[in-house]
This record gives sequence, C-alpha cells and structure tokens, in this order.
Amino acid sequence: MAEKRTLLTQDGYNKLAEKLDYLKSVRRIEISERLKAAIALGDLSENSEYDDAKNEQGRLESEISELEAKLRTSDIIQAQTGSDKVMIGSTVVVLDVELGEETTYMIVGSTEADPDNNKISDESPLGSALLNKSAGVTVQVQAPAGLLEFKLLKVM
Repeated sequence: MAEKRTLLTQDGYNKLAEKLDYLKSVRRIEISERLKAAIALGDLSENSEYDDAKNEQGRLESEISELEAKLRTSDIIQAQTGSDKVMIGSTVVVLDVELGEETTYMIVGSTEADPDNNKISDESPLGSALLNKSAGVTVQVQAPAGLLEFKLLKVM
C-alpha cells in the first residue's frame, strides 16, 4: 500500500525541517544529558528521574520519526494565483452570511493547518466545501452550532 502523501507549502516544509533539525541536534542532547545525570544517581529501579527521561526520550524519538515520514512523503504545493477556482494553496476571502464578517483564509494540507493564523485544511468542513468553487458561490458547512453559510468573495 502506498504511503499517504503529505501536502505542504514550501514554508510549511521549511518549518517542519527546522523543527526536525532542532529535535535531533538540541533536544536529543538535552535528554541524553538528563539520562546520564539520572544514571549517575544510582539504583535505576526506583529512579523517577531516569524513568521520566526515558519516557521523554521515547516521545522525542516518536516525534522525530513522524516528522521524517512527513518530510519524506511530502508534496510541495505552490500558492495558487491567477486561478478562479479554490485549490490547495489558494488564499480566499469568505463572508460569514449570518454574522456579516469577512475573513481571509489560506487553504493548506492538514499537516500545516493553523486556524489561529487563518490556515485551514483542505479536509476541514469549510476548506473541503470551498475546494473547486469560484467567487460568488455560497457554501453551507455543518458545524456543532448548526448549518453555517459562507459566500466566497475572492480567490487569490
């Protein structure tokens, strides 16, 4: 079975690569030093410092493996400009019909989604509803609060 591809913008790829480098070059050394200090305390059978450091090491190695897999299977998406249809990489302006508020979002892959910074996943309810749509279209999105309507004002 083929590995699932990870969709990233170049910026998202660079951030993941920087994080991976930090985890490998800084965090691994920090945890290694903690392990050495805990071992120096003696009796490992009742050494909570050692247990904590080993658990943290396991979490770190798991995160490193996950980041390596995402980078290995990544496809870099280019910001879409000039297209009249929403695609991954597009920046869109939408109007919340009920509230009358305009918001600008960038449609990104799920790995890079960051709603606090207006980056929404193509797999999110709004992101998936907007895909392949053109300006002027109104989409409905099912949310916990009920059915919401958004008008796509602009595709950039």
